[in-house]
Amino acid sequence: MKAPLIKTPLPGPKAAELIRVDAQFVSPSYTRIYPLVVESAQGSWVLDVDGNQFLDFTAGIAVNATGHCHPEVVEAIRDQAGKLIHMSGTDFYYSPQIVLAQKLAEIANMTGGARVFYGNSGAEAVEAALKLSRYHSRREQMISFFGAFHGRTMGALSLTASKAYQKKYYHPFVPGITHVPYPNCYHCPHGACYPDCGSACVQWIEDPLFRTCIPPEEVAAIFVEPIQGEGGYIVPPPQFHLELSKLAKKYGILLVADEIQTGMGRTGKMFAMEHFGVEPDIMAIAKGIASGMPLGAMIANAQIMDWHAGAHASTFGGNPVSCRAALATIDLLQAGLIENAEIRGRQLITGLQEIQKSFECMGDVRGKGLMVGVELVKDRITKESAPDLRSLIVQSAFHSGLLLLGCGESTIRFCPALTISAGEINTGLSIFEETLRKVAG
Repeated sequence: MKAPLIKTPLPGPKAAELIRVDAQFVSPSYTRIYPLVVESAQGSWVLDVDGNQFLDFTAGIAVNATGHCHPEVVEAIRDQAGKLIHMSGTDFYYSPQIVLAQKLAEIANMTGGARVFYGNSGAEAVEAALKLSRYHSRREQMISFFGAFHGRTMGALSLTASKAYQKKYYHPFVPGITHVPYPNCYHCPHGACYPDCGSACVQWIEDPLFRTCIPPEEVAAIFVEPIQGEGGYIVPPPQFHLELSKLAKKYGILLVADEIQTGMGRTGKMFAMEHFGVEPDIMAIAKGIASGMPLGAMIANAQIMDWHAGAHASTFGGNPVSCRAALATIDLLQAGLIENAEIRGRQLITGLQEIQKSFECMGDVRGKGLMVGVELVKDRITKESAPDLRSLIVQSAFHSGLLLLGCGESTIRFCPALTISAGEINTGLSIFEETLRKVAG
């Protein structure tokens, strides 16, 4: 069993020098949380340039679904790179793109079949979904949710409502987008309590929003994360997505599920919407789809993807090497990694709930599969956020050899690789508990 090994002060001398050069030549817009300079990685373990070894509970921000450098994914990449690296699927045909589209359509399992548009990232998948929604419906308005993160390109950023600084100085945005409250039962936006609220977050869209502000017949689509990611790993109540789907169907509005972080087995299902019994009209996927290779995809009901040739395209989208990596990834997910995510997720949540008994600062433990959040608070009664404490814990865990990230105002996200073992979960829990003891007392 491996264990974290910190040989040098952090950052070490090699890392410090690279960070110095980075500060001179790389965009300062990147958000580096701690001074980790990675040399190599395998499975759930990361080695930095100074030989320090870390247990990774971030998986490249939920990207490395099959762990770092899974041998079957690496072999698929090597094999395809020796045959064809690029030919642009926008203008030509090649088998990896076609085979993957068929596979994605099968696992999406949409009524009447599905079709796939390829991009290079989650933001591009969202942009494509936004454009297709307007094209197909001939409507202009969109609805998204407070706390949502859909990407940083202009259309995706217009749908995003996660942190104000992400949008600072970029106005005006794409017009016709209205944000509404997301059902965060730990901090109910309506001051209610589930299930007594009667799905108030959905009702609010119909009345007062549709009654007073936006004619529903002008709304093209509702964009929603099955579980909010950047917004704080917020799991909505069981009936929310079902009621939202009913509302969308009532007014002929398309339901777009942003499965970029929740999809590809992360929550113990291939797609998180499966937990809620809802079939979206369109899905945006990326992150875990190709185990680290750049790939995004929009999957839409075949009847909805009715745009004409040239309506939208991407030079690099559906790159053959990325497609082969995705095919290998899906094989591994279906061969047992989705099940492992569900099992290890239960272990992780149970372990965190046990730790929660000893630390008042752990206000809420929530999640599905290996998408788990711990919301830190100053007081469990008032539920006041504790962002400074969150930062101290993430930094302290890093110096103890555990890689974590935050989300929301004061939530720590746990999103390790779907290959993670029971022993590695226990190691991470032990480091996290010891970190809490040092930082929170």
